[in-house]
Amino acid sequence: MRMAVGRIAAAVIGLLLQIVVFVIINLFFAEHIVLIDLIYTIGGLLLALYLIRKSKNYSYTMPWIILLLIFPLVGALLYIVLGQNKKHSKTLRNVTAQEKISSRYLEQDKSVKLSNNGRLKYISEFSGYPVTCNNDVSYYPLGDEAFPAILEELKKAKKFIFLEYFIVNHGKMWNSMLKILEQKAKEGVEVRMMYDDFGCVALLDKNYPKKLEEKGIKCIQFNRLNAFVGIIMNNRDHRKILVIDGRVAFTGGINLADEYINIGSKYGHWKDNAIKISGDAVWSYTVMFLTMWNSVCHEDEDYSKFKYEFKNRKADKGYVAPYADSPLDEEITGEDVYLNIINQAQDYIYIMTPYLIIDTEMISALSRAAKRGVDVKIIIPGIPDKKIVYTLSESYIEPLASSGVKVYKYKPGFIHAKVFVADDHIATVGTINLDYRSLYLHFECGCYMEDAPVVKAVKKDVVNTLSKSREVTPEESAAGFWKGVWQSILRLVSPLL
Repeated sequence: MRMAVGRIAAAVIGLLLQIVVFVIINLFFAEHIVLIDLIYTIGGLLLALYLIRKSKNYSYTMPWIILLLIFPLVGALLYIVLGQNKKHSKTLRNVTAQEKISSRYLEQDKSVKLSNNGRLKYISEFSGYPVTCNNDVSYYPLGDEAFPAILEELKKAKKFIFLEYFIVNHGKMWNSMLKILEQKAKEGVEVRMMYDDFGCVALLDKNYPKKLEEKGIKCIQFNRLNAFVGIIMNNRDHRKILVIDGRVAFTGGINLADEYINIGSKYGHWKDNAIKISGDAVWSYTVMFLTMWNSVCHEDEDYSKFKYEFKNRKADKGYVAPYADSPLDEEITGEDVYLNIINQAQDYIYIMTPYLIIDTEMISALSRAAKRGVDVKIIIPGIPDKKIVYTLSESYIEPLASSGVKVYKYKPGFIHAKVFVADDHIATVGTINLDYRSLYLHFECGCYMEDAPVVKAVKKDVVNTLSKSREVTPEESAAGFWKGVWQSILRLVSPLL
């Protein structure tokens, strides 16, 4: 923890130094204050106009526009430091370049008939990831249940193990996995570990990659915290991916820490999930990992050596379409997949999400679905992990409830699963929360499933979770005056955080 405090303090000091230098420069030219003020005002206006022209979602960009128009100096500085990391970050530029290289490994199999299914065509043609058949998918309603399956599959590894996670922490879960990884590395299995530096800043030593390398495990930190780039460094790697030999992949909500398997959780029962995939869809997760890895290491000239060829499989198990979401491209894939499900639902749509911080388009889609008779139910935590974020989430309940959307709180504890299930034949499971950070700022991934047997298991889990949740009443969703003011402030600044 002392190391984490030191690293965060260094980042804060670095950011403050940038601001101080900026202020000193302005004081030096104080005699031209009128001219400087005019330059800032014009600059703020131009930046605001740029955002207006480029924006695909005004709910997200409007706070930036307001800040730039009212406080052009502060707004411009914050936008440069926080809103434009992708422009001046070498790491993110490398990711963009690697995504272009990776795209050639993601061709759609023409034998997979997409017919006129707009949801599948969107993922195939615009997310850049192929829709696949020939898969076996297992769903785990809890991290506790997924963990033994993960250990079992790790022990079977013969060629390589790829891990990409937002949070890794010492404890029973990670230490049990690490013991197997160390043994596999001794056996000649190639083990690669990637974790997000900001996600683990308070959990792992900054030299932890070297410690893993001493065990024969290759390890890199994604987007390392940098004192002279900005403390927030908004674009984080929030994905959870485990690929073993190219034949099996795990993804879902669980990170590699004990609370995800209900050991030592501070927030009651930790409701999370995971899926295990064996089949053609595993290749998409292999490419996702290699894209991020090679953006840092530039190690692999040819990805195809990691592809596992599945044989003697039947193409009668529905569609499985993994998809990645990146803040560096024009597509808002995660939100669009969610919106496509909502807009086309006919009978019901059930959602589990830890955070409910949504834009006007998502509010409108959910409200329209409820108004046309779709049974729309959303489950959020009963015990919050972040009280301010929870207060912000609660601010969206009243407008949704007034349109017929039912919001439930999970009584035993904290919901961390990110799940949509609709009409008994569609589901998506992944890492994408219903908040601005997941939808617009992070690297994320999801798995869309249609007409696959696993959808029944997803629905069963959501229905079981509903039975342990209570519906939020209209009286409870209505905020008092001061709470309403506080929620309004939080809504205004939430896209900037």
